[in-house]
Amino acid sequence: MTTGLLLLTTALKILFILLVTVGAFAPMLVWAERRQSAMMQDRIGPHRAGIRLPAGAADAFRASVLPMRLAAAASGAVGALLLLLLAFAWAADDASWLPVSPLELTATGVGLLVLGGILDVGSKIHGMLADNGGNISLAGLLHPLADALKFIFKEDFVPPKADKLLHSLAPIITLMPAIAVFAVIPFSDVLYLEHWDAVVPRNGVVTGDVTAIPLQVANLNVGVLFLFAIAGTGIIGAAIGGYASDNKYSLIGGIRAASQMVSYEVALGLTIVPCFMIYDSLRLEAMATWQHDNGVWGICVLPITIAFVLFFTAAIGETKRIPFDLPEGESELVGGYLTEYSGMKFGMFFMSEFIEVVGLAAVATVIFFGGWDLPFVYRDGIDFPGVWDAQLASFVMGVEYNGAVEGIDATGIALAHWGVLALGVVGFLAKIVALIWFQLLTRWSLPRFRYDQMMQLCWKGLLPAALGNILFTGVVVLLGEGAMQMAVWSGTFVVVGSIVFFFLPALKRDPRVPAGAQPAAS
Repeated sequence: MTTGLLLLTTALKILFILLVTVGAFAPMLVWAERRQSAMMQDRIGPHRAGIRLPAGAADAFRASVLPMRLAAAASGAVGALLLLLLAFAWAADDASWLPVSPLELTATGVGLLVLGGILDVGSKIHGMLADNGGNISLAGLLHPLADALKFIFKEDFVPPKADKLLHSLAPIITLMPAIAVFAVIPFSDVLYLEHWDAVVPRNGVVTGDVTAIPLQVANLNVGVLFLFAIAGTGIIGAAIGGYASDNKYSLIGGIRAASQMVSYEVALGLTIVPCFMIYDSLRLEAMATWQHDNGVWGICVLPITIAFVLFFTAAIGETKRIPFDLPEGESELVGGYLTEYSGMKFGMFFMSEFIEVVGLAAVATVIFFGGWDLPFVYRDGIDFPGVWDAQLASFVMGVEYNGAVEGIDATGIALAHWGVLALGVVGFLAKIVALIWFQLLTRWSLPRFRYDQMMQLCWKGLLPAALGNILFTGVVVLLGEGAMQMAVWSGTFVVVGSIVFFFLPALKRDPRVPAGAQPAAS
């Protein structure tokens, strides 16, 4: 790879990370927290920031709602009817009576269904705009942008007796490591530049004169160690911010933050040692590759299942989120080490906390949930169990199934290299969103600990449990393949059982009705 190409690809990967973390996920977290807090406290929420449309726009939107809904219903019904005809033809294995080819019928049916969905969403948006009086608020999504503009133009107040240099450096020291963590996180498989539009082999190494571009900024042999080394420097920013503010509440908050982050960083590192032992690597991309090659995500291997529970708990403590937000503790410390900050300096502290949440979700995705790996997606395309996917695809394309048609074989549907990588990126981001959503649920579900309870949980709870899990993992590794298979089955049973017994009942229950109570009769 030439120096120019290396610089270009590195710059593009850094730009992608900044757009995803700083430009998308962090503002969305701000918006989600505002929405959830407003819902819990019965307030209006983030709806004031918006773009006012000209007079009469609200009436025009209201008049267009009914026609759009009728068009959406008609389009969806016709599309469903066409796909139903296609299903009958496939079941009878006779497509001669169809008015057009199966491929054209499929494209038309899917297109009409998509069009119906777009029209239905458009009618709902028009209805909301009409109800808002022609004010485009995008469900409050403009509030993070309004907050950023407010921070930029707000007065940068520095206490008269504060250390001005350290007061200015603290937010930078906190924000930069939170972003630098993403340098070693892979967001998809390796890109083979010369074969970007071809189908690459499923297994082995792509041969020939190829340029392999790993889809991560820094491909380091000690990726996890780099991650903890960089993330640990964020402790200094919080401690300096509390010390430099010349405020007793800020100083106490800085001391709390330093002791809490040091303690939970020790626990956080020990919780993932079992992952190193099973994956046999410190490289994050190698961990994701192990899960892909073995056909099982780490969360389904019992020692790693235990490690995930411990890691997730320690991660919330490391990011100082509720119920571990003792360094800020508004009811005790006014705002902790953030008390004397305003303007963009406060915005940098504020943003770094949300970026840390995204970063830990990304690390958990790679270590425990396969990274970019998706079920039935391989380097050469999509492969469902059996051959029914190839049979269906060959029928739709209007060719006789013989196990060797172009783009289709007896094992699945071939995809170009760029398509597989794009699916990997989408799957990786979707897993991050799911873990962030779970962190938000935790944030609004548990009350704040006392400081002594928080430290006891770390040193008397998480740390011994992590050491015990390391011992258990060593026994599993020493016993060999049979013990590993038992660990996979046990971990899968625990994960599926947790979803069935904890998540599904919570999703079915009306959140407005307390658990165990009966809803009032209508």
